[in-house]
Amino acid sequence: MPSNDARSLLLTAVPTAAAGAIAAVISGVVAGGKGALGAAVGALVVIVFMGIGIVVLQRTAKQFPQLFQAMGLMLYTTQLLVLFVFVAMFKNTTLFNPKAFAATLVAATVVWVAAQARAHMKAKVLYVEPEPSAPRQGEKTGSAT
Repeated sequence: MPSNDARSLLLTAVPTAAAGAIAAVISGVVAGGKGALGAAVGALVVIVFMGIGIVVLQRTAKQFPQLFQAMGLMLYTTQLLVLFVFVAMFKNTTLFNPKAFAATLVAATVVWVAAQARAHMKAKVLYVEPEPSAPRQGEKTGSAT
């Protein structure tokens, strides 16, 4: 993964993990240990799913740049649907507090999207390939003549 992509992933995963930790503490206070576990699992699910999404999207952008926008829309729609499926699957679980899980899932997703937008706006990625300037008179170009 190129350094810009890794930096973007880091700038989105860290705030999401911090939001998950805060949610785990709040859920632990409100709902006990099962609440904290539910919040931690929710944050982990968001980080894994959204992280996989960024990797898939970056690979698609490099191989098929003409499909980038359509792939991005399809990917985010799919991710949201899968997150809804996770909420539905764990609605009646006794392993952890499902309300803390669902609330953290939603909050962590919002934090992820906001952090990703911020990382994209802060990234200094060239969208136009600069043309090499012509060598000045008397400069060597690096090619043997």
